[in-house]
Amino acid sequence: MAARDMPFSAGATLAHGVPVGLSEDLGEAPQWKQVVSNAGGASRYQKSDGCKVAAEVRQNQWPLVAADDRESTAALFAYLDPTVLPAYLKPASLRWGGERGKPGPAADVLVLERAAKPTGQKAERATAVLARVFGTAGSSVYVSASCPTAAALAAARADIAQWLTVVPPG
Repeated sequence: MAARDMPFSAGATLAHGVPVGLSEDLGEAPQWKQVVSNAGGASRYQKSDGCKVAAEVRQNQWPLVAADDRESTAALFAYLDPTVLPAYLKPASLRWGGERGKPGPAADVLVLERAAKPTGQKAERATAVLARVFGTAGSSVYVSASCPTAAALAAARADIAQWLTVVPPG
């Protein structure tokens, strides 16, 4: 059976309490290396250009579950940083199962991006956080990327989209 897209509206179709997973394939991408492998549900990666990525899966996310997966995901961002308003979050996607390198299904996520500060100001990296709470499954995925420049972040986001896969339950 072929995997189908996982829009926010389809989250309720997952089995109750059966968590999603997250592949560790980013470590196989060119110029990337895995520096931590699934320690407490988190993996960490580093790219030769100075970008860093943390990819985490969390279980027992029941306190964050709201009306639907989109609202639950916004609640996750607000829990992690109360200054993040839902209007700051933009739609994005991560691969949802399927085979890397081939067109495949996608899981809706929300992303929060922050641009690097211009030269001459206190150094600050460009960052992006992609997340999704799968309410019925009671789990979440959280991928954060930090890069020296906006261009490097764009390239890292492309690598994340190609190499990291949300693994459907079961």
